[in-house]
Amino acid sequence: MDPALAAQISEAVAEKMLQYRRDESGWKICREGNGVSVSWRPSVEFPGNLYRGEGIVNGTPEQVWDCVKPLAGTLRGQWDENVSSLEIIESITDTQCVSRTTTPSAVMKLISPRDFVDLVLVKTYEDGTISSNATSVEHLLCPPKPGYVRGFNHPCGCFCGPLPGRWNRSPLASRTW
Repeated sequence: MDPALAAQISEAVAEKMLQYRRDESGWKICREGNGVSVSWRPSVEFPGNLYRGEGIVNGTPEQVWDCVKPLAGTLRGQWDENVSSLEIIESITDTQCVSRTTTPSAVMKLISPRDFVDLVLVKTYEDGTISSNATSVEHLLCPPKPGYVRGFNHPCGCFCGPLPGRWNRSPLASRTW
């Protein structure tokens, strides 16, 4: 992928994620439990809803990030039953890549397994917050995988940062669209 185009797309996604993070209007809680809340609101950009999950997790931001980062060879593949595989298709920089994520079928196989190809940017902010910022892209080295439906991700990602006064607790927020 052209590095200049990748930078332009991923910075726009990161800015969109920050906008969503800062805008607290219109969210409706649809589920709460065990210190986690899931909320939704209608999208103004496409027909459908935006979803966010939020909670406080035991661990420093770096420890939590090691468990949730959406990259191949990380701990996420060991615990996230909604991820069959994660692979890097192309490393663009040390913080940016194109990845493929496959997910298993769901709801007694009524939902086919999915294959997602995303441009991913990992950012670290001055306050210690770490974010993943991703959106679907086409990539010549990654044609649709046989037996899978090619999924599409609107701008999405997660934020993990320090909790002031609590060095071993980290707020974790995920945004999916």
